[in-house]
Parts: sequence; C-alpha cells; structure tokens
Amino acid sequence: MTAPTLTLQSEDPSDLTVALAGDWLLSEPAPGADELLERLRDTPVPKRVTYADAGLGDWDTRLVTTLLKIRRETETKNIELDESALPEGVRQLMRLATVTKPPQGAARKRENVPFLTELGQHTVAMFVGCNSLIVFMGQLVQSCGRWIRGEARYIRSDLVQYIQEAGAESLPIVGLISFLIGAIFAFVGIIQLEQFGAGIYTANLVGVAMVREMAPIMTAIVMAGRIGAAYAAQIGTMRVNEEIDALTTLGLNPMDFLVTPRVIALVVMMPLLTAYASALGVAGGLAVSLVMLDISLIQYVQQTISAVGLNSVFGGLFKCVVYGALVAISGCQQGMASGSSALAVGQATTSAVVQSIILIVVSASVLTVIYINLGI
Repeated sequence: MTAPTLTLQSEDPSDLTVALAGDWLLSEPAPGADELLERLRDTPVPKRVTYADAGLGDWDTRLVTTLLKIRRETETKNIELDESALPEGVRQLMRLATVTKPPQGAARKRENVPFLTELGQHTVAMFVGCNSLIVFMGQLVQSCGRWIRGEARYIRSDLVQYIQEAGAESLPIVGLISFLIGAIFAFVGIIQLEQFGAGIYTANLVGVAMVREMAPIMTAIVMAGRIGAAYAAQIGTMRVNEEIDALTTLGLNPMDFLVTPRVIALVVMMPLLTAYASALGVAGGLAVSLVMLDISLIQYVQQTISAVGLNSVFGGLFKCVVYGALVAISGCQQGMASGSSALAVGQATTSAVVQSIILIVVSASVLTVIYINLGI
C-alpha cells in the first residue's frame, strides 16, 4: 500500500496542476486539500486547475470528498477545473454527489441572536406556556364535572391501574427517601442541639419538618419524576401513534378518557403516600436519635406527639393534594401538547418534570405564606 500524496505543480501562475498519487483510503491517513485551497484564495488566483494522475492507486470516498472540497472552492472563485485525468468511477461519483442541489433552507444555520431578543423570545414562550396550562386546567375542571355527574366515559380498570401505579408501586422509593431524610434531619439536629443540652428537641425538629414540609414536598418531587414523567411519555406516545385522534374519531373525549382518571388517581393517593412518608421520616429520626442520644423510645414518641399538632398534620395533607394535582396536570398537559416524533416525546417528558418541580416550589412558597398569616 502506497501513501497518498497531493502535489501542486505550477509553471504558469494562471495554470495550476494537482498531481494525485498513492492509495486514497479511509483506513489510512491522507493529505488534506488545505494547501491547495489556500493557493486558490491567494493573489494572483489561478485561472485553471488541472488534475494529473501521478500513479493513483486504490481509492474510496476519501478521495471523492477531498475532490469535492476543491470543486466547491473553484466554483466559488470561478476557476476552470479540468477533471478529465481522474478515473471514470471518481467522476461518476462526483457527478452523482452534485447532480441535485440541496433544498433551500435544508442546512441548519447558527444565528447569533442578540441577548435581549433571546430574552424576549423566552418570555413570550413562557407566557404562551402559562396560557396553555390555564386552558388545559379549565378543560380538566369541565371534565371533572362530567366525571362527578357520571357522564365521563373511561375504563374503570384503567383508573384502578393508575391508582396502583401511583400508590402501592411508589411505596418503596418514597419510603426509602423519607426514611433517609428523617435520619439526616435528626443527625444535623442532634449535632447542633446537643451543644445546648437540648438533644431531646430533635424529635420536635424531625416531626414538624417532616409532617409540615418535607414529606409532602419530597413525595411530590418523587411523583414528578416517577408518575408525572410516565404520564407525559404515555400520552405523548399515544399522540405519536395517533391514538388520541382515534379516540376523538370514536366520539370519546381524550380529557375524560386519558387525563381525568390519571389526575384523580394521583390526587387520591398523595395523602396516603404523604402520611406514609411522614411516618417513615419520623422513624428515620427515631433510629438516629436512639443511637446518638441517651433517650428511650417512649420519650421520643411522646416528644413527637407533643410537637406535632393536628394543624401540622392537616396542613401537610392539604399541601400534598395540591402538589399531586400539579404533578398530574403538568404530566398530562405536556403529553397532550407533545409533537408527533420520538424527540418531541422526550422533550415533553423532560418539560413535564421541570414544570412540575417549578410549580411545586412556587405553590409551597405561597402555601407557607398563607399558613403563616392564618396561624396554621
């Protein structure tokens, strides 16, 4: 195998000869056309470029792509190009590669958009997304009304399946995360409170934090990643397969058939999951406290009961209902708005999780302010 070479020969500044030799194969390194391209751009620019066969051996697309670069440059500079010395196979491949012009606008162009323009575009997109979400929530309210009146058409076994997915099948991950969070809270609380001889109040810290805030919000975030994303992917895939259009053709309302059962399932199961998460969070704090503090099980339980009132319990349960509704609505809305491609389904799934978490954090802030003002 002979190394490929590309040699420039010029007896007349207006006439440039390109001598090709060796084996031009993809499996071997080959010289680029950079030197020749620079020569074509320098002054004086040659008027004619001619190929010469100086012992050209085996070749493949490596040679063709190099020659195409040279042809494009000569066309740009209006330089005459003589390809008669090239092998017939090379000329046929180059003819096939250039016989059809690419459609206008087919190539992606990277535009430098000014910062303010880009900011304005994102702002407009945000308001459009908010408007779509509000419209979707209005349609969901109407669908829930039909469901309450018994007019909604859906498969009851699907509702049971959604309840199982959002409930029993979510217990392991919710329980694990809640237990560990409770243990972390207890560890941090003990380290700080023991400096003042108030280690027993770790039970207050863990109990109030888990029941009022952490159990609802962590359960909601887990549900956003597990259930909200699944809703978006399921409905988005149905959009790709035109199953939603088929439901409409059959006279079934997609909101009644697909969205409302999913929302109801998650809203119903969130209080149970949150209560379960709160219990395991307290258990995690208890496990760490029994190891690090000189207290008994009864003392810890009594301290927790005295710290956690009914207002904290019901306040946390109400929060989780709101979070569950937001997660289900975000997942279903992004799925219904998905495009008809695999890429669009992936984007809808990502958007569902991001939108759910944002709504959870915003609603948590609003509810906390309301609770403080109401003395809850």
